[in-house]
Amino acid sequence: MGRFIAVEGADGTGKSTQARLLAEYLGAVFTREPGGTPLGERIRDLVLDPDGDGPVDRAEALLMAAARAQHVELVVLPALAAGRDVVSDRYVASSVAYQGYGRGLGADVVADVNRFATGGLQPDLVVLVALDVPLAADRLGDERDRIERSGDGLQAKVVEAYKEMATADPDRWIVVDGSGTIDEVADRIARAIDEWLSR
Repeated sequence: MGRFIAVEGADGTGKSTQARLLAEYLGAVFTREPGGTPLGERIRDLVLDPDGDGPVDRAEALLMAAARAQHVELVVLPALAAGRDVVSDRYVASSVAYQGYGRGLGADVVADVNRFATGGLQPDLVVLVALDVPLAADRLGDERDRIERSGDGLQAKVVEAYKEMATADPDRWIVVDGSGTIDEVADRIARAIDEWLSR
């Protein structure tokens, strides 16, 4: 079985870039959420479209879980079974942070829905790219998707949620400073991963 690594972080932290670089570093399958499959990408468009008729909060959580169910079944599990490592840009912790905490739906409720969606599959490791909300907001610029447009209040709740999850499960979470250049952050992550692999 391969190893499953999720890269998490609030919007604007550089998480997506770092997830892709980590996959290259490890020679792993790179994928993303929501998305990763044709159906998942269509759901992504529905959820993130800043100009469309956006889903209500519960529908948003369920759509994310539906995309994740498809992703796990068609991409993640087959790759792991083939002995490939998988690096995913976001996984269940994103839903717990954004919909559970950020939207106020409740962490346990969102986690339960996603346990069903994933068949209970957990990542072997979660890499959290951490960055202060104002700096992350500056990085986003003006072109923002629907969730990114929800404002700094939502992002602040998301950041706190990630901190709580990382603190509660230190054996499975690595927190990496997201400030600095892309190469500097990638180097921090690579060193942290190497240390984790040597345990």
